[in-house]
This record gives sequence, C-alpha cells and structure tokens, in this order.
Amino acid sequence: MEKISLLQYEVKGCLGCNACRNGKPCIQKDRFQELVPKIKEADCIVFASPLYFWTISSKLKAFIERFYSIAEEDENPPYGRYEKYPVKDSALLMTSADDLFWTFEQASSYYQFAIVNYIGFQDKGMLLAGGCGDTNGKPGIGETNHLNEAYHFGKLLYSGDL
Repeated sequence: MEKISLLQYEVKGCLGCNACRNGKPCIQKDRFQELVPKIKEADCIVFASPLYFWTISSKLKAFIERFYSIAEEDENPPYGRYEKYPVKDSALLMTSADDLFWTFEQASSYYQFAIVNYIGFQDKGMLLAGGCGDTNGKPGIGETNHLNEAYHFGKLLYSGDL
C-alpha cells in the first residue's frame, strides 16, 4: 500500500487539447506523469477528499480528469465511449462538517458516474463521514466513530465482508 497526497504533487486539470489522443505527450507541465506508473501498478485506488462546495476537492478532480491521458482506444466501447482505462478497484473516502441527508449526494454521484460507470473501475464502496467539525475549522472527527469505521473499512476491503 502506498499513500499519495496530492498536496505534494502539482497536478493540473485536463485542458481537452487531445494531444494524448494524437500520439503526443500531455501538454500540461506538472507532476502527473510521475503518478502514471503508480496508477497502472495499483490494484485499488482509494480516492479521499474533504467535501468542498458539495463535491470532491479541486485537486482530486484535476487528478481524475488527467486519467483521460492514460486511456487507450477501445474498438468495442461500452456506453458509447471510445476509450478504455486500466482495470482497477476503487473506493471513496470523504469527510464533511455537515451531516445532512443530502450532504454527500453530489460527490457520491460524481464518483459513481465518473470513476465507476465511465472509467470502469470496480467499486469497493464508499465511506462518507459527515459531522466531522464545523465550517469555522474546528475539527470534530475525534468525537465521531468515523476513524474506527475507516479502520474497519480498510481491513475489510479485500476480505469480501463489505
């Protein structure tokens, strides 16, 4: 297992220039290409983010957008796509100050559509930890059971008991 913090890597969002689709390297000058071998070698990619404006962080969104550059042409594409991605398992971990019934709706929908349905990763689950503080920056996750839940989620990820 390797933990990669996107805070340590400059990863810019996709510009949609299609250089990668025309046999050229991505025109973005950042550190994403350093992560490509790690992405391709991974069995499971766990996407973790705080909830910002009802969705994943912009750093994580930029990282996901750049998967476009590692897609390959697919002659028999499902769902009208023309590309295929490496086959991976994935999970989503998120925290939020709020804990309303709709708090994670947009973020979990984005994960389900973009990562699972479009890219085609196999969903291993989501752990959505609401009520972890307030919008004034006062942490509160220690007052919840979410850290214990995350520990057990990780232990069970490949045990088949999720």
